[in-house]
Amino acid sequence: MDATSPNSERRPFSIKLWPPSQNTRQMLVERMRNNLTTKSIFTQRYGVLTQEEAEENAKKIEDVAFSSANEHYEKEPDGDGSSAVQLYARECSKLLLEALKRGPRTKEFGEVPSFEKTEDVTEELTSEKVSTADVTLFDISKGQRAFIEAEEAEEILRPLKEPGNSYTKICFSNRSFGLEAARVAEPILVSINSQLKEVDLSDFVAGRPEAEALEVMAIFSAALEGSVLKSLNLSDNALGEKGVRAFGALLESQSSLEELYLMNDGISKEAARAVCELIPSTEKLRVLQFHNNMTGDEGAQAISDVVKHSPLLEDFRCSSTRIGSEGGTALSEALESCTHLKKLDLRDNMFGVEAGVALSKALSNYADLTEVYLSYLNLEDDGTVAITNALKGSAPLLEVLELAGNDITVEAAPVISACVAAKQHLTKLNLAENELKDDGAIQISKALQQGHDQLKVVDMSSNFIRRAGARQLAQVVIQKPGFKQLNIDANIISEEGIDEVKEIFKNSPDMLESLEENDPEGGDDDEESGEGEGNEDELESKMKNLEVKQDD
Repeated sequence: MDATSPNSERRPFSIKLWPPSQNTRQMLVERMRNNLTTKSIFTQRYGVLTQEEAEENAKKIEDVAFSSANEHYEKEPDGDGSSAVQLYARECSKLLLEALKRGPRTKEFGEVPSFEKTEDVTEELTSEKVSTADVTLFDISKGQRAFIEAEEAEEILRPLKEPGNSYTKICFSNRSFGLEAARVAEPILVSINSQLKEVDLSDFVAGRPEAEALEVMAIFSAALEGSVLKSLNLSDNALGEKGVRAFGALLESQSSLEELYLMNDGISKEAARAVCELIPSTEKLRVLQFHNNMTGDEGAQAISDVVKHSPLLEDFRCSSTRIGSEGGTALSEALESCTHLKKLDLRDNMFGVEAGVALSKALSNYADLTEVYLSYLNLEDDGTVAITNALKGSAPLLEVLELAGNDITVEAAPVISACVAAKQHLTKLNLAENELKDDGAIQISKALQQGHDQLKVVDMSSNFIRRAGARQLAQVVIQKPGFKQLNIDANIISEEGIDEVKEIFKNSPDMLESLEENDPEGGDDDEESGEGEGNEDELESKMKNLEVKQDD
């Protein structure tokens, strides 16, 4: 054939981002399930779902989103699939938000949400059938995300002007206030300033120019100055230092805060210092959340000062904040004074071994700790051994232990196993993306054999586990009465081993996660071929930071 023939030309190399692997899809389901069952600004407002209901919702959401994205992809088969990935993420985010706002099927769940009575202000509170004396929460966050201007603000905020109203909690999230709307809100907020206890101003200036947004913040800050708040949520406002200081009047007047949320706010080192400088007292603080900021080591030093002066802290979240060893060590040392801590989330930072060892000293003080999320902290064996040794002798009621992605090898397995064996209340154990291998998997399995009747989820995917380790894990967890999910995908289990595991789960196949990414021949080669890794890594990077947000 002629070398110049069009048919002989090579097609340009392209990476296909669609479809995602089964493991990626399941990881997304897991993240959504966590969103539905852990405390956040959404579950605080609408209620926390049970594990069972959250799992059902998460699977349905992912399935619907996948179907929509796949249908879209089939219409552009020659594309790289990037638009399908974007649609997939967008649909998951939208449907997850809807599920969060629906809340649990019943309000008869353990802890009553902070916002007890939720009413749709735009519809029900303007109705003559609803008495403002019966309602404590004024919430305009429902419906589509949209700008709010002066005329609409006058109408929507009218119930707040009614004499004798009993509103103690306001939520202005999801509506973007311009200057004129802020000026309408100002005298109204001043009039109810003294009765307010909880204020949610998350995501309330979206899409506004910086100068206007800062002025709006300053107006709200001045109107709310002097209120004695228990809860303040300023998340999702891209505050930075300028935004924090725009709220200066409000922050400086707060000495009784019990909950403070500053998530996804662009909290740099300067902004973190401003927070530390402005808030006069955090002695009553129980919840402090700084998730997804650009804090870094120097910002962590400032946050450490806040933590150090918060002796009643029960829930601390400082995940995805770019904190390294120096900042992690400072934060860990500050946490030593927080002996009432129940939930600790430091995921996705760069602590390293030294900060991990420092953190272990704080963990040894926690008698009430029930959830600890320490994945992707570069702890390695030494940091992990120090932490699990500390947890072994503390936190008797620990329910969730996450140590994924920490370069943990089989050398640390005996200490991890001893810790796991002591934690009889465990419901979830996540050791994914480490190097525990067969020996480590077998040791963990034996640690789970006795008791552990509340265990529901075990994730040891991507650990170079072979047939023996996989079989041992399966045989142990299948015996647990309420067990829900075993993930051992992306290992090197032989075909015979896969058959054995599936046979163990033959009566409960839904408990076993997909084994699509398992490499039965992986143990035979010194090096992995890497084929297909680029596709999956790029897709995973797009999906990893999926957040609940609404369309502009």
